[in-house]
Amino acid sequence: MQINFLAIFVATAVQFVIGAVWYMPLFGKLWGQIHGFDTLSKEEQIKAQKQMMPLLAIQFIMGLASVYVFSTILAMLPEMIWYQLALWVWVGFMLPVQVSAVLFGGTEQKWIMKKLGVMLGGSFVTFLGAAFILSLF
Repeated sequence: MQINFLAIFVATAVQFVIGAVWYMPLFGKLWGQIHGFDTLSKEEQIKAQKQMMPLLAIQFIMGLASVYVFSTILAMLPEMIWYQLALWVWVGFMLPVQVSAVLFGGTEQKWIMKKLGVMLGGSFVTFLGAAFILSLF
């Protein structure tokens, strides 16, 4: 089993970019409404955005960990097709954890289904993107 660290880094970067597009241009307005960001003043929004930078760094590190583990599993199961394995990992691990986080994380009832849609869709698309990049190396 050989791990390609360049592939892991590139896949994580792609995952991060897809997530940025997903949570900003595509669903940023809805995400802001769900979390009350739209009710903040312009100054408060700018302050909140600046406070996100360390959190984004942590998210990138968590992405590296996720992609590393996925690439390790993929290397151990060479007969698996990357997108099949990505689907099973997402269904078995990411989906249940995210559903629990939304249901028991204090999300207002009126936002639960929309938040689940954004989060589950985002995790699925970003994970598939990372898996695709790994499949190219």
